[in-house]
Amino acid sequence: MTGSESQLDSYDRKILRNLAEDGRLPITELAARVGLSKSPAQVRVKRLVAEGYITGFHAALDPEKLGLTHVAFAEVKLESTTEAALAAFNRAVRKVPEIEQCHMIAGAFDYLLKVRTRDIASYRRVLGEVVSTLPHVASTSTHVSMEAVKDSAPGRG
Repeated sequence: MTGSESQLDSYDRKILRNLAEDGRLPITELAARVGLSKSPAQVRVKRLVAEGYITGFHAALDPEKLGLTHVAFAEVKLESTTEAALAAFNRAVRKVPEIEQCHMIAGAFDYLLKVRTRDIASYRRVLGEVVSTLPHVASTSTHVSMEAVKDSAPGRG
């Protein structure tokens, strides 16, 4: 447990768990679920936001309804891993809407990208026209997801 995590008590943890499951939970219902009255719950939520435990409230979109059911993971090797090359790649990858996640990896490749598209043809276009042209990309290798067995945010288990 990090120092900042140790400052969270059981009420804070319950608040975070409940909001991770439903960010639109009314404060009165949240308070009842965690065993507090409305005002103390509201104060705690404001503090958790101010201290950076809660970084925002987002709508969870259904990729299937949006026709974005194809998920692929692309391993990316860079031709250079200087700080300037890494920074250029990081800036560019943030601008690509099909890339849901980008992780710098310690291992046989440099980055792992989670790419969501409509189908394999769309993925092939994104890979060839976008990912492969990002700054300093030397090579890529793709792994296609057949099924998401678990896909949850922190606190949602």
